[in-house]
Amino acid sequence: MKSLLNVFKPEVAHAHCDVPCGIYDPIVAQIAALSVVRMVDQMLALPKSDDVSYFNTMARYVTVKESEAIKCKEEIRIIWGDFIKGPQLEKYPELHTIVHNIMVLGGAAKQHVSREKAMAFLAEVNKFAEIFWALKGVETKVAKSPYFPNEDVVYPVV
Repeated sequence: MKSLLNVFKPEVAHAHCDVPCGIYDPIVAQIAALSVVRMVDQMLALPKSDDVSYFNTMARYVTVKESEAIKCKEEIRIIWGDFIKGPQLEKYPELHTIVHNIMVLGGAAKQHVSREKAMAFLAEVNKFAEIFWALKGVETKVAKSPYFPNEDVVYPVV
C-alpha cells in the first residue's frame, strides 16, 4: 500500500459531512412530527369502548405515534450530527437548545397523549427546519400541511 501511495501521491480530501450535501432535508422529521399530532388527535377522538376493536385501534395509534416520534428524533439527530458544524452553531447558537428540546419533547410525545406536547414537538421541529433552510440560503414560508392535522409547517420556497 505504501508503494502505491508513493506512486500515485493522492491529495487529501476534505469534507464537512458524511454524505454529499444537498440530500439533507428536515421534511421527513416534520412529517413524522405531524404524524404524532395526528395520532394524538385520533386517540383523543376515538370513542371509548370495551370492545376488542377499540383496544386494537388504540394499540395501532400508539405504535404509530411512538415510531413517528422516534423517526423524527432520528432524522433531527442525523442532520444535527452530520450537517451542523461550528460555523453554523456560531451563527445559530440556539440550535443545541432546539435539538435538545426536540429530543425531550419527542420523548414526552411518546409518554403522553397530549396535543399540547405534540404541538410543542412540531413547533421545535419547525424552528429547526427554518434554521436549516436559512443555513442553505433558502427562503422559507409557513403553510398549513395539505393533510390532517392541517397544522403549520415550514417549507422551503423553491
